[in-house]
Amino acid sequence: MKETSIDNSGSKSTTSVMFSPEDKHQKRMDSNELASTNFVCQTCNDSKAIIFDAETNETVCSSCGIVLRDNVRTSPELRARKYSQEDIESRSRTGMPTSLAFHDMGLSTFISSSNMDANGVPISSDQISKVKRMRHLNRISSSNRSRDRNLKDAFAILNSIKDKLSINDTLIEKSAYIYRKALDKRIIKGRSISGLMVASIYAACRELSVPRTLDEIAQTANTDAIFAAKCYRLLVRNLKLRLPAVDSNVYLTKITNRANVSQKSYRRAIEMLSIIKDNPMSYGKDPNALAVATLYAACLKEGEKVSQAQIAIAGNTSIVTLRKRFQDVRNLFPI
Repeated sequence: MKETSIDNSGSKSTTSVMFSPEDKHQKRMDSNELASTNFVCQTCNDSKAIIFDAETNETVCSSCGIVLRDNVRTSPELRARKYSQEDIESRSRTGMPTSLAFHDMGLSTFISSSNMDANGVPISSDQISKVKRMRHLNRISSSNRSRDRNLKDAFAILNSIKDKLSINDTLIEKSAYIYRKALDKRIIKGRSISGLMVASIYAACRELSVPRTLDEIAQTANTDAIFAAKCYRLLVRNLKLRLPAVDSNVYLTKITNRANVSQKSYRRAIEMLSIIKDNPMSYGKDPNALAVATLYAACLKEGEKVSQAQIAIAGNTSIVTLRKRFQDVRNLFPI
């Protein structure tokens, strides 16, 4: 491939730049380089099990799964065989990626507060007043509509919940997408922003099978859980969301880790829960409460000493609910 550049005198010069092969050829090249380096896993002392994962750009051991080398992923144009540091820096990409979790999707213009131009030269005194005026107009133009102000407030709540619950970026993008659709349908009119935001996050958790309850999200956002449940039903009805049924197994691991239950009881609870889900007794029951009761019953069967209060607190439910669901479980598995 050829590149054309213009020097200071105005004349054109053509240089030839060698680009690397496509990604599928790059994978073969990296595998050949890996074979020549003779990596040996320090854990299992096996050099034949070393493989290169082109998707994550990592060198791993297929026997024990240890990552031996983690390379920095580069873009295709930076994978050339012979590039100087100036060429790499000139081809580097900067800027924040676009996201639905920003009110402007990360595409708005930002005028810096420093009185310097693009070349680093200070702005003259007679131009500073004009730049300040432009900076002020640019700042107020991004919030002159009620939609933008609404999105700013909603995504501020979203970021707060993200930090407290450690939600991943995929779920954040899905929550922002659902909230934007609700805003376009004018569902937010006359309702609380925080309540609808909590409902959007819970709908995204249901769609991506993330074990988060509505009460847990509402408590984190300091919002009424009953009103958030009404907003959730409103979203499902107006946006015609087709959400999968909640599986009790997704709550079982979290409750086991919080209650410090042994793996023996955990495996017994999985076996019991698979039978309970096929029984009509489980229809219409809270999946989280059913998982709590099944885990408590499994602990009793394995002879592990654990209290009802310990399991109920780990499952974020009440002891009364635990006892009611435990009666149903005991009808199938006499203890």
